[in-house]
Amino acid sequence: MFPEQNDYDNPQDKLDKMPLYQKGQEIVELVRTIADLIPDGDDPLGYTKQLMLEDAYMLCAKIAAAEGGDLYAIRMENAALIRRAAHSLKLHIHSLRMYGFEHAEYYMMVRDKVEEYRLLFIDWVAGFDKTNYIADRWGLFNPPGVSPDDDEDDGFDPGRFGDFFDDEDG
Repeated sequence: MFPEQNDYDNPQDKLDKMPLYQKGQEIVELVRTIADLIPDGDDPLGYTKQLMLEDAYMLCAKIAAAEGGDLYAIRMENAALIRRAAHSLKLHIHSLRMYGFEHAEYYMMVRDKVEEYRLLFIDWVAGFDKTNYIADRWGLFNPPGVSPDDDEDDGFDPGRFGDFFDDEDG
């Protein structure tokens, strides 16, 4: 149904070779290691642990979604979610300290990894194809110079996605 988009047998192969995705995996492993130090039965710390893990897993999941979606708006929407998750990851140290987590200093390693991730993220976003878009009617995720009211007939063939783009509201 979809044309061949890369030279990989499996889309996961492409992700596994991406430096940004690899750094996201490093963050997941580090957060999991620290989360394992949080004692069971401590509700505030348990909630913080859950949020930390969700944010860490979001980094790779949304890269996969952006790479699979390919359209500029889909990529930018996922990039915004990644940014929010990465920012939240950096802030969890405050909750860990507030709730008395005895190993909170280890979390500084997560903050350092997130900063490395941020630098790779900037390059990744800069590489988005600004010509592969459908005008975002909400106006949030359009390429520079594209208005929410721009004609959607920009050479993109929505027919290759079946009936997915038949919705008038975009």
